[in-house]
Amino acid sequence: MINATEYVQLIQDKLHQKESEQVEFLQAIDEFMLAAVPFLEKHPEYMKRNILGVLVEPERIIQFRVPWQDDEGNWQVNRGYRIQYNSAIGPYKGGLRFHPSVNLSILKFLAFEQIFKNSLTGLPIGGGKGGSDFDPKGKSEEEIMRFCQSFMLELAKHIGPSMDVPAGDIGVGAREIGYLFGEYKRLKQYDAGVLTGKPLDFWGSKIRTEATGYGVVYYVKHLLQEEQDSFTGKTVFVSGSGNVAIYAIEKAQELGGKVVTCSDSSGYIYDPEGIELSLLKQIKEEKRQRLTEYAKRRSSAIYHANESVWTLKEPADIALPCATQNEIKEDNAKILVENGVKIIAEGANMPCTLEAVSIFEKAGVWYCPGKAANAGGVAVSALEMSQNSQRLSWEKEQVNQQLDDIMQNIYQTCCKTATEYGNEKNLLLGANVAGFEKVAKVMYAQGLV
Repeated sequence: MINATEYVQLIQDKLHQKESEQVEFLQAIDEFMLAAVPFLEKHPEYMKRNILGVLVEPERIIQFRVPWQDDEGNWQVNRGYRIQYNSAIGPYKGGLRFHPSVNLSILKFLAFEQIFKNSLTGLPIGGGKGGSDFDPKGKSEEEIMRFCQSFMLELAKHIGPSMDVPAGDIGVGAREIGYLFGEYKRLKQYDAGVLTGKPLDFWGSKIRTEATGYGVVYYVKHLLQEEQDSFTGKTVFVSGSGNVAIYAIEKAQELGGKVVTCSDSSGYIYDPEGIELSLLKQIKEEKRQRLTEYAKRRSSAIYHANESVWTLKEPADIALPCATQNEIKEDNAKILVENGVKIIAEGANMPCTLEAVSIFEKAGVWYCPGKAANAGGVAVSALEMSQNSQRLSWEKEQVNQQLDDIMQNIYQTCCKTATEYGNEKNLLLGANVAGFEKVAKVMYAQGLV
């Protein structure tokens, strides 16, 4: 029988041969496989049933066309997707992304990561992801509504509160969830549990909007507590200016940190006096404007057009990438190390390349992978599912405390597992092995169906 390294390499080689054009998916696979070897060396019984070979194949990939009519009466068409990757521990759970970059590779990487992220929460949810290459930017309210209704016309055939429960992601906020839910209700019946991230008026959960951003800060908070430290007095770099970034900034500032950056697709803000959260919320949430407006109204802010936050050469303690995949590359990682950053915690999914992660590990920087650090969003989505099942709405304090508890448990699980496998500071190893172990055990027990 081949050993664990040979077995894993065989599966990797097959995937690289079959899916050579799916760059993001293969990146996620390659990162995960580094952790699969030590686990399989301890548990060779899983190789006999080829558990890994089964796991890396999605249970179901759904692709469909989405025709919709623009305001001029012209018919447009986009592609819609749903990747139902793994349902071993519960119904498929993962967001919908509306963005021009959406393709099969990106959604497969996101869905694959979601399996282990959901596993780490300790809640009964499997992994999935979906979306469309539709771009909500520049579209009217009516165009967005018509697109969402057409998208749900097909998606409704494949989802349900005990089968697949989508949520929001990039380009899909409360507005889009509302339109999607309304169309599902019209097609099927009123079932509050079919989508999460809903507005509070129809059974959404308090703290859901804030959950991913709060969660990544809570994860770092528990890491700092283990080091007998805190956010107080720490300088923090944040990328992005959507929900994740805004609420990571809010919670980091609440805990005593000083956040000095944020960004959008056009550039980034450096505000050495600290980001003025109320102004940022007004610009991004209320008026949906660009960050150039922040710089116009805040004298201490410097706007850097067409540049990345991660090129900024200023002292910092903590970095929270909350924008998109592969935003921190090898050169950016070197700058962050030179800046004095000691903790990198991913608010986005896979924002650091494998080369960047290697730089952090060699420099002794704590690297907190997204599948652990940003699990707060899906955790509160699962809590929303529980509230919907109970026909109850929990108070903000109750949900917030459960979120903090879940993030503490995820951090401790990553630490414990990393220590068990010989490297207590390797939280990526801990997250991958802990997430994989639970799913593998359940798949094994269920007969690999």
